[in-house]
Amino acid sequence: MSSKRYPQDILVSCEIPWSEDELLLEDVFRTEIQANINNGFTNMYIFGTASEGYAVTNKQFKQIAEIFWQETKLNPNIKTMVGSIGMSTGQIIERISIAYDIGFRMFQIPLPPWGTLNDKEYMTFFNDVCGNFSDCNFLHYNLIRSGRILLTDDYKRIQESVPNLVATKFTTASPTECYRLITETDLQHFLGEGNFAFGSLYGECSLLSSLAALTPEKIKKYFNYGKNKEYEELFKLQLEISLVIKSFLNSAFEFKAMDGAYDKMFKKASGIDMPLKLLSPYETIPLDVYNKSFENLKSEYGEWLST
Repeated sequence: MSSKRYPQDILVSCEIPWSEDELLLEDVFRTEIQANINNGFTNMYIFGTASEGYAVTNKQFKQIAEIFWQETKLNPNIKTMVGSIGMSTGQIIERISIAYDIGFRMFQIPLPPWGTLNDKEYMTFFNDVCGNFSDCNFLHYNLIRSGRILLTDDYKRIQESVPNLVATKFTTASPTECYRLITETDLQHFLGEGNFAFGSLYGECSLLSSLAALTPEKIKKYFNYGKNKEYEELFKLQLEISLVIKSFLNSAFEFKAMDGAYDKMFKKASGIDMPLKLLSPYETIPLDVYNKSFENLKSEYGEWLST
């Protein structure tokens, strides 16, 4: 049996489709959610960086969370998570409360980014946020935008006093850090396509996939290779995945856009009518750059599309 606080799984994001005048395209959003479900992904979230949780107003937050709940609540196999990004503990709790009232009980939280938290402050943050919702579970979104990356020793401290912190999202963890995270903590660690294979060498870990909409079957195969310790096939597929991502995104990387800009490219390439638009003031990948990237992908890895 697993000793981790949260089940091993593939986690996927639902990006938010905006019109040019920054209105939610509700039909596209509902289609995207159902596409994830139809592709066999049962653990999904809204409002990380990829789905612009940093940019929405509370009104938009509530509207989008309600739609997400409507599209998923009737399926008992679906696990849902709502991100809450804010500049303070109070703002993060306020957003969690909105989603809590809708019905959600799993939340994704980064550290507040305005000032880098010291050791005492990050403990206060987790105790105050998670402690206010003792009947909920939390994933820590561990990213440098918050000003500080937490490491294994930090998580060992936190898990002792915060029983409902159950997971992390840590796509930049080195192979050495993956080893320590997985072998020394009780948390479930969601690693990215680039470090999931390394994490799988050391024990149970999970996969956060940005490529899932584009090539669902290969991503599920990649996850299962790691889960079943089929290491030769796992690392072969890891290399292929890295080459596919490079082929598709190379032209777009020169813009140094927010993460969501690239994730929307993946969703659009999967066949969803996803606009590339990001909320102000963040730069949108130009359509001609996307078209060039997609043609390059089709030329080099056409067999990966929707497989």
